[in-house]
Amino acid sequence: MKHRLAGRLTATGRGLAYLLTSLFTGTIALVGLPVVVPPATARALASGRRRSANRLLRAPRSGPVGVGARRVLGWLVTYIVTSLAFGIVTVMVAGNALATAVTLPLWRALPPGTRAGGFALGVPLSGWGTVLTLGVAQFVVLAGLTCWIVPPLARLHARICVALLSPSTAERLARRVETLTETRAGAMNAHGAELRRIERDLHDGTQARLVAIAMRLGAARESLSEDPGTVARLLREAHETTEEAMTELREVIRTIYPPILADRGLAGALTALGAQSPIDTALDVDDLGAVPAAVEAVAYFTVAEALTNAAKHSGATRITVRVGRSGDRLTAEVTDDGVGGADETLGTGIAGIRHRVLALDGAVRLHSPAGGPTTITVSLPCGS
Repeated sequence: MKHRLAGRLTATGRGLAYLLTSLFTGTIALVGLPVVVPPATARALASGRRRSANRLLRAPRSGPVGVGARRVLGWLVTYIVTSLAFGIVTVMVAGNALATAVTLPLWRALPPGTRAGGFALGVPLSGWGTVLTLGVAQFVVLAGLTCWIVPPLARLHARICVALLSPSTAERLARRVETLTETRAGAMNAHGAELRRIERDLHDGTQARLVAIAMRLGAARESLSEDPGTVARLLREAHETTEEAMTELREVIRTIYPPILADRGLAGALTALGAQSPIDTALDVDDLGAVPAAVEAVAYFTVAEALTNAAKHSGATRITVRVGRSGDRLTAEVTDDGVGGADETLGTGIAGIRHRVLALDGAVRLHSPAGGPTTITVSLPCGS
């Protein structure tokens, strides 16, 4: 019972603050509307009031208003009307309750000419008897009415505000197409860069070693009958170069699709990454079910890059890796207890993660305040 009462009082207080603020800003906007409110001012007011509405509704935080100028103007007119109407009702109910609470104890101190004019529940206050009975009853009624009316009134006002400032289906679709176009261009650029890197690695590394092997084998064939010692040395060098070429080729293959994913699955591959990390790494992987190979690869490279970044820059002593799946979304979260302050504009690691994730229509969130901890969270669509 106490918790319900405390919750109701808290909701009433938050509703009063929201509606009175809306009444104030709505009145200011009404005064400024005939003078023409600048679009930038209207948009700033819309963004601020939508954040307040989301806080009241306990909805996720939202960025700047992304709707057109006409929608903002329509919201402004509606906001002024609803803020004044809802605010006046709030002031009448809560204001009378407050006035009753303040004036009743001071009834005797009122000028004699005004005492007879005081009323409680429509009955004149003629003495302390009526003050302590009908006056207190009036305060209780008004306070109860305030607690009953204000919270739903504030939520209704907030829902109207959010609804008018939320993008329409067509606007969301257009924004989605724009985002996909940008991510597709980024994916194509990243893909081109990856192909150039693979070609460079094969040309400068593996191919050069294979040429050296062929030259040594040719020299060995020519010296086969004349100098057995030279042949033995050339064959030994060719063998060593072959092993180096195979090692480089395996490294190139790993950057395309790590074989360990095919052999041990995502959970096993991440376990191997954690075991190889120079920092103590705790791994928590849920039952992921069937995950597309492309999603497995991106999740694997995300964790690998995050572990590498932490080892190089964070000064962390412990890393936690959590991978789970909810419906058709796979989430990978890597947290280290290092110094924080990670900035993806200063290097290619986090930017590379973002490019890989956005190419699959995923999402990346980086939280790295100065002093730590650093958390990078990746969400990927993986089908149902």
